[in-house]
Amino acid sequence: MILFPPAKINLGLNVVHKREDNFHEIDSCMVAIPFYDVLEILPSESFVFEQTGLSIVGDSTNNLVFKAYQLLQSKFNLDPVHLHLQKHIPMGAGLGGGSSDATYTLIGLNQFFKLNLTSSEIQKLVAQLGSDCPFFATKGPQLASGRGEILTSFALDLEGLFLKIVNPGLHIGTQEAYSNIRLSRNSTVVSDILCQPIESWKNELKNDFETSAFLKYPALKKIKESVYQEGAIYASMTGSGSTLYGIYKNEPKPSFPNYFERIMKL
Repeated sequence: MILFPPAKINLGLNVVHKREDNFHEIDSCMVAIPFYDVLEILPSESFVFEQTGLSIVGDSTNNLVFKAYQLLQSKFNLDPVHLHLQKHIPMGAGLGGGSSDATYTLIGLNQFFKLNLTSSEIQKLVAQLGSDCPFFATKGPQLASGRGEILTSFALDLEGLFLKIVNPGLHIGTQEAYSNIRLSRNSTVVSDILCQPIESWKNELKNDFETSAFLKYPALKKIKESVYQEGAIYASMTGSGSTLYGIYKNEPKPSFPNYFERIMKL
């Protein structure tokens, strides 16, 4: 069995307040994009987790794919499998690659072992592994609230537009990002802004992580400025960074030879 966990971008990200459980309340819209890792699930006499592609720092037992298998195995006493993750989505990039991999592991194992878990049940399980994880068990754009796990389908049509993502290779961990966050002063909710023409998003649709990230990493601000200069109708950092993206009406050309860059049609 082969699955293709997608990356995502955030359209707007308001960090509203810090909650009593030490998580932060957010307001955002998450959209899956056509940029994928590859996850293969094979029968095996003993459990094997293999990772290729982009290098992942740290012990494999900390990988969310490994943890997702452990979570489901503890509940259903699964037989061993061989999990092979080929990594293409950069880590610590705000693209949700690890969360997507974990969720697709549960989706794949659910099919592989015929567990008959519903999408809602998968979302509840995978929420234990990360706030962004439940999004990847849904279809279409989703408004995200709570700590990111409360999702509402949202009608948004970006078809025919082009997307460029640029990652300079900076790893911004979630804990680091939230430790420097300045709480949102944006009183307009993301969904209201997204209902306006895309040309108006530039001045209204904000990512609250940009302020501190741009101060610490000036290269990120320069990337955003460059993306606008080459014709993007909207540009932003996604998630807690460090990936910047631009949305274009016409297909852009590669322009960041020293950085990780992808161009795709939405």
